[in-house]
Amino acid sequence: MAIRTDLALELKEMHTEEIAGVTSEERVEDGIKITCVKVENEEGARKIGKPVGKFITLEIDALKYEDDTLADNGAEVLSKEILKLMNLQKESTVLVVGLGNRYITPDSIGPQAVSKIFVTRHLSGIEGENFKFDFRAVSAIAPGVLGITGIETEETVASIVNIVKPDYVIAIDALASRRLSRLGTTIQLSDTGINPGSGVGNNRKELSEKSLGAKVIAIGVPMVVDASTLTSDIVENVGSFVAKKSEGKIFNMLGSLNFDERETLIGEAINEKAENMIVTPNNVDVIAKQAALIIAEGINRALHSELYS
Repeated sequence: MAIRTDLALELKEMHTEEIAGVTSEERVEDGIKITCVKVENEEGARKIGKPVGKFITLEIDALKYEDDTLADNGAEVLSKEILKLMNLQKESTVLVVGLGNRYITPDSIGPQAVSKIFVTRHLSGIEGENFKFDFRAVSAIAPGVLGITGIETEETVASIVNIVKPDYVIAIDALASRRLSRLGTTIQLSDTGINPGSGVGNNRKELSEKSLGAKVIAIGVPMVVDASTLTSDIVENVGSFVAKKSEGKIFNMLGSLNFDERETLIGEAINEKAENMIVTPNNVDVIAKQAALIIAEGINRALHSELYS
């Protein structure tokens, strides 16, 4: 049974020992915990299962609530982290891509966020009697999914990149987590690209600098956990709890299982139907709406900082 997660932070947490070629740093800014995991070489990439690059995790409770003040704070912190992954110049051009299926709520963050992006490419060079439009050229697209369009996402995005020729592509997508506590409370940024559909085990062609010819910044929010991974999480939590509270042999056994033993136990016990199930929070509509708002506002602030000065 494979534990499915898109978060580099969680992949690192699964290793109790130090991982050669992988480092992490934590800090708190404006009440938001920020963890930066760096995969520094190919050895680290093999061990953690992520490519060489930076993975920044923001733990933002504001994603769960429709609160303008919390959202504003989250967007401001996010904008600063986005800029740290980009060598943004005034003349830099950016394409924002909202990945996912707008008709499936847990997968709709990308399309929802794109609808709130301040697009400006069509305004470049426009001058009036008393003004000159001087904002960075930004374009945006929600390419849909293969099952609706019949076109691979990578093919659509690559074709647009070939025409628009952006310096940067910012790709927004829903992710999978191995922890219930991180669903709808976490934003991950990375400078390594993204595999659309990876969160639900439906990997499509990657969007990366190698495939597109432009630097790709990925932004994602974990919205789902698969049933087998959820079971492992629950067994770990219950086992740890009851091992402290009970003298029962079964409970003590659960608490003493290591990761590999737990994985084997669950893999043998869980049935095929449950293994293919995906779980999402019951307030997923609120989370998707709020996450899209915070991500879009964070991107807008990063790309058009002159509007917020």
